[in-house]
Amino acid sequence: MAAALGACRAQRGVLSVTRRGNHSCTALKPQYDAIVIGGGHNGLIASAYLQKGGLKTAVLERRGVLGGAAVSEEIVPGFHFSRASYLLSLLRPHIYQDLELKKHGLKVYMRDPYSFTPMLEEGVGGRPPRSLLLGADMAMTQKEIGKFSEKDAKVYPEFLTYLETLACAIHPLLDSPPVDIPGLTQGSLKKKISALRSLKPLVKSGLKLGKNIPDFYELVTAPVMKVLNRWFESEPLIATLATDSVIGANTSPNNPGSGYVLLHHVMGELEKEKGAWGYVEGGMGGVSRSIASSARSLGADIFTDRDVERVLIGQGGSAKGVVLTDGTEVRSKVVLSNATPYVTFKKLTPQGALPEAFIRAVDQIDYTSPVTKINVALDKLPNFLAAPNSADGKPGPHHQCSIHLNCESVQVLEEAYMEGQQGRPSSRPMIEMTIPSVLDPTLAPPGCHVASLFIQFTPYLMEGRRSWTEEDRERFAETTFDWVERYAPGFKKSIVGKDILTPPDLERVFGLTGGNIFHGSMSLDQLYLARPLPSVADYRSPVKGLYLCGSGSHPGGGVMGAAGWNSALNVLADFKRL
Repeated sequence: MAAALGACRAQRGVLSVTRRGNHSCTALKPQYDAIVIGGGHNGLIASAYLQKGGLKTAVLERRGVLGGAAVSEEIVPGFHFSRASYLLSLLRPHIYQDLELKKHGLKVYMRDPYSFTPMLEEGVGGRPPRSLLLGADMAMTQKEIGKFSEKDAKVYPEFLTYLETLACAIHPLLDSPPVDIPGLTQGSLKKKISALRSLKPLVKSGLKLGKNIPDFYELVTAPVMKVLNRWFESEPLIATLATDSVIGANTSPNNPGSGYVLLHHVMGELEKEKGAWGYVEGGMGGVSRSIASSARSLGADIFTDRDVERVLIGQGGSAKGVVLTDGTEVRSKVVLSNATPYVTFKKLTPQGALPEAFIRAVDQIDYTSPVTKINVALDKLPNFLAAPNSADGKPGPHHQCSIHLNCESVQVLEEAYMEGQQGRPSSRPMIEMTIPSVLDPTLAPPGCHVASLFIQFTPYLMEGRRSWTEEDRERFAETTFDWVERYAPGFKKSIVGKDILTPPDLERVFGLTGGNIFHGSMSLDQLYLARPLPSVADYRSPVKGLYLCGSGSHPGGGVMGAAGWNSALNVLADFKRL
């Protein structure tokens, strides 16, 4: 440990990124059936299913590491970080099983408890400040909630059942392409009859919802505070749940439509455990490596350091392959883009191949992001005032949780949001802190830890007009660390390295337009039939043979792998018609 830690301290403030091997020994062929642009998890999943369907497929990733935002990188010597995406849950169960991801190396550390909200207050009678701990043990969770409200403790199980009922009902929609509106309204009678099958998931969801349809409609359209205030009275519980409704989104719990993301709280499933979230061994790159391993075992060719410059358009206006930045041409019958819709249609596709009205529509897609991610290497475990470390220094149950800081009051969340809307980083930001190394010893040297700080609200442009400077980035990181210090004294002194990713940094490094982690806002006008636009909700672009397969398509960011799976289904269906 001393050698690794000494190297860390010698490199303090220096970004030194190394990655675990993702390179292929296979040579890039001049011709494929399908090419996938981008080696993010959706692109890798699409490649696996296309290959299973009989299409010789290649994945071309511009960076030297696979995974898109689901990557592991050694930013500080000896410390491995989930540099962007940091928790696993919403990986669709059928994908997990079909691709045999466990066999291909995916190992997940389950978290229980999963949520810890410490209070920033003076303890009473020598006791520590209060905190709220939530987990799968309902008796323990109700006891925790009861510290603030016995009424809330009593109704909490009923609230979870309410959420689970709504979440389970929409699962059929996640695992299928949206309703085929063009098929139902255009073309021959045979085509219309065939398109009727696309209604099945929607009907199935409606039947599952049944009498709960009004509840579902309210949750996805109303401010989440309207729903939470009807169920609960204690501020710490309401604020903690409210953070789940705004995580990654440039919205406030008081804004209409903020309730949809709250369903992610219970929508996930890991190892057949509903609502579970976990840490991937070795970081989130472990997910991408397992998917890539599965796809390669099926015959897919996967390459890193292959930067696509543009999509090749044939004489008939169809996609015919891609051109790399080094001038290499790779031909194919279809091209799938795992990039954002903006990058796909504004940077990779020749503008003359797209209708002007469509280009204008692409310009209107909302990519606003409030997120800054800071990855931190620590030489000791954080010690929270609300839950002091044990004498032996071992992690407590709360250390494995999503640790919600500055989240004990909805008013604090609202003020942070309002500052962000004025073009200023929040002076008291909402912070979700995770310390995956308490469960996964492969991430840091013995006795040391890695921490992920997922922070809101920060603007893409400072004061709405200028770019972030290095001084701006350091100042905001210092503000964030100061707040963590108030909850866990000694935190700042334990920092041996950091990696600051503001919205422009997330765009530059990961290709996330606007820094938006979902490939586009998850607002009501950009979901289901309208994601990313009504005309391309079925993953098919205006250019024949060019498809979307990333999170910018239905069902959107956060639902891991579903867009890649759904897109592959449509590509294979189109091939059968040829």
